[in-house]
Amino acid sequence: MNDKLSIKKIAIETLNLEAKSIKELINCIDYDFEKIIYLIHNNNGKLIITGIGKSAIIGMKIVATLNSTGTPSIFLHASDAMHGDLGVIQKDDIIICLSKSGNSPEIKMLVPVIKKRNNILIGLTAKLDSFLAKKSDYVIYTPVTKEACPNNLAPTTSTTVQLAIGDAIAMSLLSLNNIKTKDFAELHPGGQLGKSLTMTLGEIINKTEKPTVNYNDKVQTVINEISSKRLGATIVIKNKKIAGIITDGDLRRMLQKFDEIKNIFAEKIMTKNPIKKEKSFLASKARKLMSKKKINHIVVVDKNNSYIGIVHILDLIKEGF
Repeated sequence: MNDKLSIKKIAIETLNLEAKSIKELINCIDYDFEKIIYLIHNNNGKLIITGIGKSAIIGMKIVATLNSTGTPSIFLHASDAMHGDLGVIQKDDIIICLSKSGNSPEIKMLVPVIKKRNNILIGLTAKLDSFLAKKSDYVIYTPVTKEACPNNLAPTTSTTVQLAIGDAIAMSLLSLNNIKTKDFAELHPGGQLGKSLTMTLGEIINKTEKPTVNYNDKVQTVINEISSKRLGATIVIKNKKIAGIITDGDLRRMLQKFDEIKNIFAEKIMTKNPIKKEKSFLASKARKLMSKKKINHIVVVDKNNSYIGIVHILDLIKEGF
């Protein structure tokens, strides 16, 4: 039990320390930070992120975030740069160098080479008196009082702070680039995230049937149509237009309400004005709409409001929504 309490205490202390350090970063968001963001935004070249050790790993993540939010960026490992990869740096490129100490041997080797090439260098460091800070054209100050590591050695708080300021840079540039959901979808078409931004109802209904009855069809026809198409519902058509929908629930309510169902017609038990969406409507939004309205079906129509098909909530769940 004592071990468990100790582990819990350590975990909470770690999170509190890192959260405090991130909050203290707010004081570092000043005029110079704004100037750096506009400088990157208005630049014609690439944004290159470099670093060594754990800072390099954080740098790679920052590059991934920048690229997915509309700011073309590449990562250049500080060691690789000194062994031939400097060729990736072109005339108008801006370099952000990550280093907590700002005094790593690899950084001390790389910085003078960058300066010699007349590229703009932005130092992201926790030490304002470091080699990196003194040689940089601009500095993003990321102060760290203490690492979460009990020995104050393993990069923990410092890398969390770097990650957070990287997100602040990326989100600032995203705003300036006016990146919208549609743009993000084009930059991130893969995975569940990409699917949620791109998959439409039209892509799902292609795999389903198209249950349909006329308004004057008897209930037996309705039951047969729902059973054969296996979507738990059918659309009711009147004068070539969608008049309503009949679901399994409507059939159950009918059985509770009427003793004799032989002469009941579809129009009598249908739900009028079902929710309709065009096939271009996002599947992820459809799932949220179903949850909000507490329904299991959405009627899919074309631009002329003509019936195309039905999407069942299970179709969306199967796709991960």
